[in-house]
Amino acid sequence: MRIGLVGFGHGGRFFHAPLIASLAGVTFAGVVTRSAERRQRLASDYPGVKAFDTLAQLVEAGVDLLVISTPLQGRPELVMQAIELGIAVVSDKPFAADTRHAQLMIDAALRQGVLLSVYQNRRWDSDFLTVRKLLEAGALGVVTRFESFIERFSPESVGNASGGGVLRDLGSHQVDQALQLFGPVTSVYAELVYSAEHPEVDHSFFMALTHDNGVISHLGASVLQNSPRPRFRVSGSLGSYSVEGLDGQEAAVLAGRTPKTEGERWGAEEHRRWGWFEHGDERERVPTEHGGWQRFYQRMIDAVQGTGQVPVAPQQVLQALRVLDAARTSARTCKVITLGAE
Repeated sequence: MRIGLVGFGHGGRFFHAPLIASLAGVTFAGVVTRSAERRQRLASDYPGVKAFDTLAQLVEAGVDLLVISTPLQGRPELVMQAIELGIAVVSDKPFAADTRHAQLMIDAALRQGVLLSVYQNRRWDSDFLTVRKLLEAGALGVVTRFESFIERFSPESVGNASGGGVLRDLGSHQVDQALQLFGPVTSVYAELVYSAEHPEVDHSFFMALTHDNGVISHLGASVLQNSPRPRFRVSGSLGSYSVEGLDGQEAAVLAGRTPKTEGERWGAEEHRRWGWFEHGDERERVPTEHGGWQRFYQRMIDAVQGTGQVPVAPQQVLQALRVLDAARTSARTCKVITLGAE
C-alpha cells in the first residue's frame, strides 16, 4: 500500500504524515510541496521520502491512496484532480466551503468509481470514544443535552483563513460528532464572532442544534478564550458525564510522538485527565478510552483493498455541511433555521 500526501503545512506535517509513516505495511510514497522550507522539513522529518512538484507527478510515481491536506480554498480542485486520475482520495476537513461544492466532488467520485473519504479524525478522540461508550451502555439514561466546546487562547490563529474560519474548521468536527451520537438535526441557531481586523473569518462561534430525537446539542469553539468550558458535558436522566481538556493526540504529534514511537501508550490519557460521572451527591472518575487517530487510516486501507467501507462516508459529511450552512445563515439573519428532510 503506497500512500501519498499533498501538502506539508501544519496539517500535513503534524496530522497526517506521522500517522501515515506509522502504519504497518505502508510505504510513505511522497509529498507534494513546492516550498523550499517545507521540503527541508520533509527531508529532516522523513529522510528518503521524495518531494514532488505536482499531484500528477506523485501519481505517476505510483500511489494507491492520496491524502489532500492543503488550505480549504484550493483543496476541492486537488480532490477533483485525484478523482479524475482514478486514485482513492482522503480530503482533509473541512471538506468544502458549503454543501454545493461538496456535492460536486461526491458526484464526481461516484461517476469515476473512486473511493472518497474525509479526515474526521476526532471520531477517534479518547473523550469522544468515552462518551459513545457511555451512551451505548445506557449509563446516563435518557440524554437531553449534549455540550461540546473546543476553546483555547491562541491569538495568532485569529484571521487564519486556511480552514475557512473556526466554524468550518473546528465546527466540522463538533457537528460530525453530534450527528454521530444523536442523528439528524431539525433546527439550527448560531452566533459567529469576528474581529475588526479580520471581518471575514470568524474566530469564535456558538451553535444550538435540535435533533430529531429531541436531544439539544450546544456546540462552540474559540481561539480567544482564556477560560475554557469542559470539552464535553452530557446530561441524562441517570446522571451526567463531563471531561475537561483536549484529547492528547494533538499535543503528542506536535511534540514529535507517533503511534509507532508510543506503541500501546498511544492515545492513552493519564488518570488525572479522566472525566467524571455525577448524579446528585455521587461523583466518580470514568476511565477514558484509548484514542486512535490511526484507526481512520487503517479503515481507509481496508476500503482501498476491498475488505471494508470508507471510515467516513461522504454522505455523512454532506449532512454535517448542511448544518454548517444553516449555522452561517442563522448567524447572518439572527433566526433559527429549520432543516427539512433530506
